[in-house]
Amino acid sequence: MIGKRFKHKLALLGSLLLVMGLVLSACGTTEDAKPQTTADQKIRIGYQKNGPLFILKNLGTLEKRLEPLGYKVEWNEFQAGPALLEALNAGSVDFGRTGNSPPVFAQASGSSLQYIAVAFSKFEGSGILVKADSAIQELEDLKGKTIGFAKGSSSHYLLVKALEKANLKYEDITPAFLSPGDARVAFEQGDIDAWVVWDPYTADTEVSTGARLLVNGEGLTTDRDFFLSSSEFAAEHSDILKEVIDEIQNSSNWANENPEELTKMLSDILGIDEASMKLAVDRRVHGVEKEISDEIIAEQQSIADTFYELGIIPTKINIKERIFSFEKDGGK
Repeated sequence: MIGKRFKHKLALLGSLLLVMGLVLSACGTTEDAKPQTTADQKIRIGYQKNGPLFILKNLGTLEKRLEPLGYKVEWNEFQAGPALLEALNAGSVDFGRTGNSPPVFAQASGSSLQYIAVAFSKFEGSGILVKADSAIQELEDLKGKTIGFAKGSSSHYLLVKALEKANLKYEDITPAFLSPGDARVAFEQGDIDAWVVWDPYTADTEVSTGARLLVNGEGLTTDRDFFLSSSEFAAEHSDILKEVIDEIQNSSNWANENPEELTKMLSDILGIDEASMKLAVDRRVHGVEKEISDEIIAEQQSIADTFYELGIIPTKINIKERIFSFEKDGGK
């Protein structure tokens, strides 16, 4: 009898130990399931010189902000937006900034990019340059001329609208598709009659060569910056994108409040004299719009429709369907 009771107690004790073991095991599993440090995660950012991401990169504040969240930042430089968005589509970068036209061309080519945020207009530093002694005095004088610009860039759209204002057709000029670096050489050697470009290239050429700005973007284009991400990264890391956008605004505030420091910083890094950089800095206000409004979407749709009607892009596209919503589309 005693033996049976003893065996029964042993069985109860065994069951109790088993349950405790399972509970402890479960506790251990829960602890293990806590988010691990994500120090090996990173966001790969594509940037161009003198844009808001260039300022953010050189201030170094994004790294400090994302480090506690376990993210590193990898910066990748591009000379123009189209190449940056090719990298975005290929999965080589996760996030970047371009002017208004590159996303249109990229979407028409099948990119799954998402519009994350939009910056203030910067039309004053973008325009059509001609030499000081050029016979070109008005937009109408561009007829029959060879004009350099980066294909698919914001300059491409500015030129189209300038020609439209002068009642000229795109076929009335000879386009010379050149990167800013190559176009500068062609412009100074007289191989092109005019050059459509953006700051700091515009300011540097005006100051150092005496070139004239035939027109800037006023009345032609708002020439906004757009911040873009791949659809995969936006869906999986919207929380990090919010942090990035917020830090872009912080660095933009610093840029607006410290024009002299910004001028010197950009001049030293870019190797452009301070007089040219001051001209570029003084005619731009940095900042991120609170939202990509219906008006801004309409601006961007107008650019897409214009390029489609001219046969410059092969497909009619819908901009609105690529506007990312942190509330609706964010996975985090």
